[in-house]
Amino acid sequence: MMRSISGRGRGRFRSGRLWRVALLGGVALAAGRAPLGAQLVPLVVRHVRFEGNHGVDPELLAASIATTQSSFFARSPLLDWMGLGEQRLFNQRDFVADVFRLEVVFKRSGYPDVRIDTIVKRSPGSIDITFRIHEGTPVRLSHLYVSGLDSVENAFRIRQDLPLAAGDIASDYKLLEAADTMTFRLRNRGYPSARVDTEQTRTGGEVNARLIAHTGPYARFGPIHVTAPPDVDTSYTSRLITARPGNEYRLNEILQSQRTLYTSDLYRMASVGIDTTRYTVDDSIVPLAVSVEPNFAHRVKASAGYGTDDCFRLGTGWTARNFPTSGLVFDVTGQLSKIGVGDPLGFGLEKNICSSLVNDSIGSRVANYALNGSLRRNAFLSPSNALSFSVFATRRGEFEVYLRREVGVAVSITRVTASNVPLTLSYRIATGTTTANPASFCAFFNTCDATDIAQLQQRRLQATLSLSVLRQHLNNPLDPTRGSVLSASAVVSSRWLGSSSTQQFTRLVGEASAFVPIVRDVVLAGRIHGGIIIAPKIALSGTSTGNFVPPDQRFYAGGSYDVRGYDQNELGPLVYVVPADSIRSDQSFNANAVRVAPTGGTRTGIANLELRMPTPFFAGRLRFAVFVDAGALWSDGGPAPVRITPGVGLRYTSPLGPVRFDIGYNPYQLQTGALYSVGNDGALTLLQNDFIKSRTRNWTLHFSIGQAF
Repeated sequence: MMRSISGRGRGRFRSGRLWRVALLGGVALAAGRAPLGAQLVPLVVRHVRFEGNHGVDPELLAASIATTQSSFFARSPLLDWMGLGEQRLFNQRDFVADVFRLEVVFKRSGYPDVRIDTIVKRSPGSIDITFRIHEGTPVRLSHLYVSGLDSVENAFRIRQDLPLAAGDIASDYKLLEAADTMTFRLRNRGYPSARVDTEQTRTGGEVNARLIAHTGPYARFGPIHVTAPPDVDTSYTSRLITARPGNEYRLNEILQSQRTLYTSDLYRMASVGIDTTRYTVDDSIVPLAVSVEPNFAHRVKASAGYGTDDCFRLGTGWTARNFPTSGLVFDVTGQLSKIGVGDPLGFGLEKNICSSLVNDSIGSRVANYALNGSLRRNAFLSPSNALSFSVFATRRGEFEVYLRREVGVAVSITRVTASNVPLTLSYRIATGTTTANPASFCAFFNTCDATDIAQLQQRRLQATLSLSVLRQHLNNPLDPTRGSVLSASAVVSSRWLGSSSTQQFTRLVGEASAFVPIVRDVVLAGRIHGGIIIAPKIALSGTSTGNFVPPDQRFYAGGSYDVRGYDQNELGPLVYVVPADSIRSDQSFNANAVRVAPTGGTRTGIANLELRMPTPFFAGRLRFAVFVDAGALWSDGGPAPVRITPGVGLRYTSPLGPVRFDIGYNPYQLQTGALYSVGNDGALTLLQNDFIKSRTRNWTLHFSIGQAF
């Protein structure tokens, strides 16, 4: 039955056998009577909507039908003349079949009485379609029986937390998902040939389902057969396999073995699976077949970029695989940054495109570099371990805070657990110097004595022992839309490890991030971050005594990666410095001559919440973001007030990751701090204890590559 509704080009169709026959007949009749030109005019699908569906995900419905809406530019009446975007044309036959497709989806999802109407709005050259769904009363599962697990140890673990249970809607999809879940669990508990069948009976309004497990024989891993070109050391390849002969068969071990082969960087192709030429479903020993293709012997890489706090930067690297012997990977990398502003590569760019660095006379005064040579050995004592030894030389600066020069060595061992979580234990020893603003020592260590400051900036040994763990479950490492990241690290520097007396501390940091899709292409992202540093008291050559933490180990906050309402490192404890030659005879001075000197802190807490969504134009490349950042940074004296800064941003998708523009709103003043004058000889004079430099604007602009978290 078909009923028309008033309104230009608008019709409404109700489901049922009669209306289907009438619809098909009407379409044929209309096609026969319409002029030939009208029959050939294509209709652009402007919108496809679903109304009334509550039990089935709209993304599943959209994927189940052939009729899809055009892209934004193609369906916009004001922009379609530009010829941008993909046009999807209306097909009457597909449209009629889509109603049947949707009915099948709902009936298999447990809605046998579903009824689907369609609302069609036609206009010259285009069509809007709405599927109005009346789900009806769902059928619920009365009982779910599981059989075939009598011989399985701890069988309750196989059937617990299945995606379908008694009382749920009787969905065929959920029943098959439950069968797949049990199959995977059995194959991960020693049953390589396990399978699970399903049965379903309906008596009146009652539905009963059964999952029937066929475990097959219990099995263990057998011999490993490696297929590789003649120049590949197959014995070493076998040592990388985590599925060891004699261990219980586990599907996860096969998957982990393949990951280990790829992460070794020695193979460009690797596959691990059951050797079907030597295995039958009745066997209790499962031989494995491994096939690899070696990676290229050498690799050269280069990179170039620009960043708000780095100006221009360059990077290069060379990798030698199986050098000097089989299984070793040798890497040499080099990086240069502050190009354009730092001597001897300063070109005056701080006056224009790198203007944010114009006031950074410490970290950006000279070009920064990093040279590193490392030798890595995979399968060290275990297939899950990797041992690395490196030699490095660096000169790195922190914006407005310090410049660190050091040379040293490091050794680390990384173990990847069965759940693919890497644990890294490292020992690092380096000799170096840290140049910082003398005023920061006055504020942080309460010493303004030139002798004490010189002692703190002397070349010292710093030896650290660190342990870190990272659990990362993301669908995209560059721009995730679903998943989570958990990380924690502990760093200890002590005289027992080789550090000097002024380089002792314990640093603890933890962080958690989560990414949740709200609807299609709209993601809610959140992060919490916290840290604490503990340091013993030390005495200097003068009378100063205190808990000293090296400037390169303190926490800093503010900038494009944490609290975006602030400029880099300007959240938290600060001191202010004004050149002595800027002070007038009446002791007044130009406020523009005052420079900010962050001192860092020993306690930090940061939280971020961000909503990421597509823009109405160029949705495939541009995304819009709304965020709120909150953070506090303080030292042992007591917690600082929490600062909350909201903002908006744009993200442009590039091969290197999202190119990010953020604007953060900041209603706060900078933190109160001591004001010092500094003479040409570096001598400090305290001018004021409670100075605040006024902010010239309430917004902060950030430009960077990569998401903030």
